[in-house]
Amino acid sequence: MPIASRTALLVIDVQNDFFPGGHLPVPEGDQIVPLINRLGARFTQVIIAQDWHPAGHASFASSHPGHAPYDVIQLPYGEQTLWPDHCVRATPGAELHKDLDLPHAQLIIRKGCNPDIDSYSAFLEADRTTTTGLAGYLKERGIDTVYLVGLALDFCVMFSALDARAAGFNVFVVSDACRAIDLEGSLAAAIERMQVAGVGLIPSTEVPG
Repeated sequence: MPIASRTALLVIDVQNDFFPGGHLPVPEGDQIVPLINRLGARFTQVIIAQDWHPAGHASFASSHPGHAPYDVIQLPYGEQTLWPDHCVRATPGAELHKDLDLPHAQLIIRKGCNPDIDSYSAFLEADRTTTTGLAGYLKERGIDTVYLVGLALDFCVMFSALDARAAGFNVFVVSDACRAIDLEGSLAAAIERMQVAGVGLIPSTEVPG
């Protein structure tokens, strides 16, 4: 039975560079695609978020001589973890995984497009003031509840969930349909932050419908 139209599935960054063999692989990331497809088939409202960085993006370690991936530096908007070059727009690494099967998705929202500002969240860029427009899209379509799946749980999924909650949505993260990077305890910290904010963390067996 399709899940109520006031509910949406938000699929975060299921892109080649986050899978084994990519430039920023998330451990076991490839294991979640079949589950995302099964869940997605139950939702009438599906939105896909996609990292879409220009070359030379400020979040890339290669843009900062003397720094290496996973260093943390200060940019004008605050702390920034530096990453390997990944999901550069219009490259194979930025493409959605070939096995992702969500033909009824009604929106692909691209983030991280500003060369000077990162954007983990599908709702709000890392300067914490520039919106992507996703909250307005959801509200105008009468959606009040979102379920999140994808990569990586402790970065883009977490920030998207926190921002969705701050925007007034009921928010659930489907834990077994996500995988984490877990960089120096980032997974445990992400879970705590989401729980404090009122984000529900549930297994796929508890998704209604």
